[in-house]
Amino acid sequence: MSRNASLRASDADRDAIAARLHKAAVEGRLEPDELEQRLHAALRARTYGELGRLVADLPAARERRRGGGSLALGIALRVAAALAVLAVVVVVLAFTAAWWVVWALLWFTMRGRHGPARCGVRHRPPRMVAR
Repeated sequence: MSRNASLRASDADRDAIAARLHKAAVEGRLEPDELEQRLHAALRARTYGELGRLVADLPAARERRRGGGSLALGIALRVAAALAVLAVVVVVLAFTAAWWVVWALLWFTMRGRHGPARCGVRHRPPRMVAR
């Protein structure tokens, strides 16, 4: 640890070391018994020096590197997300357009039955002629 070994450690520091120990056990660097002993020691540790000794023989935690493959993957994920959003928009517009087409057809059909004739000429009832 880069901090002064005599400084007191926080709960977050102890939790970070415990997570690092768990990761090392998953990678096969620690046996289950050794993991248990180190976890108990990590939770009882008071200083950075005590915590540092628990992980001194483990490789340093590596940060995730961004290589060319992950850049291409990121671009591919963004393109896929954009296409998914576009597909949703197209589907919503298609359903909206379909609704308006159905509504317009029903409106014109009903108008033709109860309103003026389709050719625009009104039908008048025949006149009664008095004899």
